[in-house]
Amino acid sequence: MRLDRNSVAPGPVIAGFSGGGFRVDDNVYTALLITPERADGWTPPPLDALGEGDLAPLLALTPLPEFILLGTGPALRRPPAALVKAVEARGVGLEIMDSRAAARAWGILRSEGRQIAAALYPLV
Repeated sequence: MRLDRNSVAPGPVIAGFSGGGFRVDDNVYTALLITPERADGWTPPPLDALGEGDLAPLLALTPLPEFILLGTGPALRRPPAALVKAVEARGVGLEIMDSRAAARAWGILRSEGRQIAAALYPLV
């Protein structure tokens, strides 16, 4: 599947899904941490063990993102309440959705110039 955008914001673009992963520029990532400046592969813990430290690269950004898109894999699942509380205590929102929806939202929000970040669990 290919994702197209009318307006291109600077930084990495999730161009589609390929081989069970996210296609960003010339790379495919099974799981992904993405910011307006870079995309990195990620080895996330099971969702029920996800903690603030697992999102540290995103929470260390300057300026802080408005919110973090958390793609929870092939289906929407709730992360630990303690994680949501810890992230929100830093003044950063946490938008939770399945990973495909989060990848599509990334493109739309970045094309609007929004200062966001995303942590995307594998698609399968």
